[in-house]
Amino acid sequence: MAAVAEGLEPEAAATEDAAQDAVDTVDAVDAEPGDPPLLVGSRLSLDLYPGGCQRLLHLCARQSPQLLEVQFMQLSSHEDPRLLETTLAQVPCSLRHLRSLVLRGGQQRDVLGACLRGSLTTLPAGLSGLTHLAHLDLSFNSLETLPGCIPQMHGLSTLLLSHNHLSELPEALGALPALTFLYVTHNCLRTLPKALGALSTLQCLDLSQNLLDTLPPEIGGLSSLTELNLASNRLQSLPASLAGLRSLRLLVLHSNLLTSVPTSLAHLPLLTRLDLRDNQLRDVPPELLDAPFVRLRGNPLGEAPPALPSPPGTPTIPEMPRLFLNSDLDSFLVTPQGCSVTLACGVRLQFPAGATATPVSIRYRLRLPEPRLVPLGPHDSLLSHVLELQPHGVAFQQEVGLWLLFVPPRARRCREVVVRTLNDDSWSDLETHLEEETPKRLWAHCQVPHFSWFLVVSRPVSNACLVPPEGTLLYSSGHPGVKVTFPPGATDEPRQVYMQVVRVASGELRALLEEPGAAASPLLCLSQSGPPSFLQPVTVQLPLPPGVTGLSLDRSCLHLLYRTPPEATWDDITTQVALELTHLYARFRVTHFSWYWLWYTAKTRVEGLARKAWERLRLHRVSLIALQRRRDPEQVLLQCLPLSKVDATLRRLLERYRGPEPSDTVEMFEGEKFFAAFEKDRPDCVQGRVCFVFYSHLKNVKEVYVTTTLDRQAQAVRGQVSFYRGAVPEDVPEEAEAARHRKGTDSPWMATLPIKLPRLRGSKAPGQGQGTSLSLAPLNLGDAETGFLTQSNLLNVAGRLGPDWPAVALHLGMPYRELQRIRHEFRDDLDGQIRHMLFSWAERQAGQPGAVGRLVQALEQSDRLDVAEEVRAVLELGRQKYEDSIQRTGLAPPDPSASPSPESAQA
Repeated sequence: MAAVAEGLEPEAAATEDAAQDAVDTVDAVDAEPGDPPLLVGSRLSLDLYPGGCQRLLHLCARQSPQLLEVQFMQLSSHEDPRLLETTLAQVPCSLRHLRSLVLRGGQQRDVLGACLRGSLTTLPAGLSGLTHLAHLDLSFNSLETLPGCIPQMHGLSTLLLSHNHLSELPEALGALPALTFLYVTHNCLRTLPKALGALSTLQCLDLSQNLLDTLPPEIGGLSSLTELNLASNRLQSLPASLAGLRSLRLLVLHSNLLTSVPTSLAHLPLLTRLDLRDNQLRDVPPELLDAPFVRLRGNPLGEAPPALPSPPGTPTIPEMPRLFLNSDLDSFLVTPQGCSVTLACGVRLQFPAGATATPVSIRYRLRLPEPRLVPLGPHDSLLSHVLELQPHGVAFQQEVGLWLLFVPPRARRCREVVVRTLNDDSWSDLETHLEEETPKRLWAHCQVPHFSWFLVVSRPVSNACLVPPEGTLLYSSGHPGVKVTFPPGATDEPRQVYMQVVRVASGELRALLEEPGAAASPLLCLSQSGPPSFLQPVTVQLPLPPGVTGLSLDRSCLHLLYRTPPEATWDDITTQVALELTHLYARFRVTHFSWYWLWYTAKTRVEGLARKAWERLRLHRVSLIALQRRRDPEQVLLQCLPLSKVDATLRRLLERYRGPEPSDTVEMFEGEKFFAAFEKDRPDCVQGRVCFVFYSHLKNVKEVYVTTTLDRQAQAVRGQVSFYRGAVPEDVPEEAEAARHRKGTDSPWMATLPIKLPRLRGSKAPGQGQGTSLSLAPLNLGDAETGFLTQSNLLNVAGRLGPDWPAVALHLGMPYRELQRIRHEFRDDLDGQIRHMLFSWAERQAGQPGAVGRLVQALEQSDRLDVAEEVRAVLELGRQKYEDSIQRTGLAPPDPSASPSPESAQA
């Protein structure tokens, strides 16, 4: 059973033999055996596997006649820059009929899942000779200026430049007479060329996620423009010439700094949607205020200005701008004026005026939690992902407000939530205030003097104080009975002291000791800065264990336990200290700080039991599940769930998934690594592994696609997935060896769950005749005459969308709130976000007419014309098969122009 982690196709190595076979093949250029063909008909796909440039150079050197038929070519830009330039220089000579050229980056990702940009920085001048080229995609690359050959491609109708580093567009761009679609999102554009208004055929213009603060008046000359997206820029005003866009249907202006909009926008005859959300609009023309197609949420409508007019001669203080960014990997500029920033990843920032003396570019990224980035104490729990804010270490002149969104834990008694940050190579907790957004979502608010790494942590209630030479008293705010008294002379210099108290459930201790009368006090941790010991003994007070009083206890059953660092062993020090007992408390004196625990038990040797009890306090009881999607059994959901969430999660998932019962209870530590291994059930199956890190308050879930080399035409294929503790090893044990490991006391094995890939629908068992070509069942998207889209087709579409999926979802009509929910539920898995969005939409469209057309339209509106063209090709193939089938069965009338066949004439 083979598993492809997170839905990514396995990479096959490029070999000279494969390239040689490609030249000699008549109908298709094939990759490795069993992989999809690289050249099918007029489409050449060189972005599927590494070594695309080498393959293309090899084909060009052999002067393969097939290249003259190629009209659509895809080549990954994740290649050596020199090799890429050399390869592209060969394109005009060898692919003269090319109509579509896709040179996208973004297919590769870093270790944290972020898409990597390609190495493309320019294009050879010779590409201007591609006279038939109509579609050029250069997204996710490293372009800083527009290549000079592009304005000379006079047949170009679609130009895609999103996710580059472009700071401007040349005036020569206005010389493209056929340009219809222009997408330059997620760049660094500050100005637009005046010649942009000369593009009379332009229909869709997307300039979102840039740095534009003004628009040229010439933009009103785009007479054919139907869609204009200027979201997430810095526009403060709009030119009156926008009234000339008489064909405009969609105008998106959300997340800017607009303080007013022209009244003339209300008179655009075809406008059906005007998005003005999250701007600075205090007053809107009545014609727009009452229009049903206008969205105004997030504006201070009707609010009074923040300050009264200043007296004459008083300098005017400009209003603090607000930014709303919707990318999980982006940057923004902070000026001395200050600003308020809201990020889509659940983060808010407040830069007060004067926080910076000069403009500073702030970069941010929400990283997946991993042990090296998540410093947790023995009893801490992680509540958020890791936020990185750059530049690191730059001190602000005024503290910056930071809000992090998190879901509060259920157990909150004697615990507190703090924001933890990295400061000078050490982690510290910031003073944190909680603000409620909803009962199930809270903001953790703190003030930060500089930027670094930030995360939200739940910890036992902690207290600290500065101990002067005169002495002081420190007590726990979570358990007032816990106190530490520092006498005068305990220290000759002030030192910081920290206290943390952990609640202990007596029921678990009784179960461990098998003793009904056993009990334990709260667990006390004391630490300090400075010398390891005090000059005078310090008095520590602990409450007696529950149910025990100083008048009735048996002193022989009372044990004071001390945790010895760094071995983390527990010692019974009852005989080494003088215990003073009152009715409710026990007091003792120490000169060194560590962990202290008071037990009441009849057992005499408790050191080993204390170690087990301390570990049990830190363990979480979980179950492991492996479910298969009902519509597509090859899609497997793997998840680690706390026992309290298993039933509710299964009730929610079993509408779309099915599978075995959850595993038996497993105990895991916070931040513990584990992995899932799809193990061999037959000699010709291949293994796959998926790694996890367990965090009790985050979703430990991943979806993968599994396959098998066995023939599923005859029968179903059974396999299994096993879960093991630790990091992924070099080799997963063979089945026999793994079975032996499961019987060991320290076995890394946790659970094994069965998986079944059913017999392919429509296949025949041996002896029942020749099997036909197989495919997954249709999703009822489309019809027989217009063509169906199968699950396999949708899976291919999902694999191509990448970071563009939110735009596709919005154009499909998905509410923004649902979009955010998907991002939150699958925040560890970009491919899971894409598949969940696409398949959940498809399931809702089952049986509805026009669904496929809406998908194609959404792809076009989202700057993914390459995928839209592939969908159309699939539909055209389906229509041809349908027409052929009804001709063969005699359901369609014969073509009058066709000559009769000999058989029909003879009849």
